[in-house]
Amino acid sequence: MSAAKDPAKGQETREKLLDGALRTLTEQGIAKTSARTIAAAAGVNQALVFYHFGSVDELLSAACRHGTEQRVARYRDRLASIGSLSELLSFGREMHEEERAAGHVAVLGQLLAGAQTQPRLAAATAAGLALWIEEIEKVLTRVLGASPLGEFADPVGLARAVAASFVGMELYEGVDSAGTERALVALERLSLLVTAVEDLGPLAQRAVRHRLRRL
Repeated sequence: MSAAKDPAKGQETREKLLDGALRTLTEQGIAKTSARTIAAAAGVNQALVFYHFGSVDELLSAACRHGTEQRVARYRDRLASIGSLSELLSFGREMHEEERAAGHVAVLGQLLAGAQTQPRLAAATAAGLALWIEEIEKVLTRVLGASPLGEFADPVGLARAVAASFVGMELYEGVDSAGTERALVALERLSLLVTAVEDLGPLAQRAVRHRLRRL
């Protein structure tokens, strides 16, 4: 049976191409990513890029979602166990180090660069980020719901702010690693202030709520 007619073989080839696309973005950048370089990284015939995905843009879009789904799945259980903002920031720092070491930060940077001029890639990158935002929103909704600040916070908007900040710091670190470290420390200190409010007694918490409602 030919590879084209063998579903298992076809799926294997698709996965090779998806992984090859991500590896090419990491090692060569968006400018040098083509059907030829992806096929070489995947170890398959160049024509299979078009057979399975139709175009390089479609392959990159699929690879973006494929890679993000893998990363989100890796961290989902950990995210589900987070019980405070300080824990969320601590997790973010750990994930930052792991993602950078694995080369995923480089992939994100290349996807964002390509998204500026390629609408399909922009849509795929946004969809990939949405997977992260969905998980972060769940954490913030759970954590803030038990906080005296919960009624004044917007988990939906905050989730997007957190994702945007994370993306920005991931890219910023390449030009100012010390600045990125300082930003992370500043966020950790801010989380301590939130924790201090949460640790106040019932009367003090009511006073805080009353004051915030007047703002």
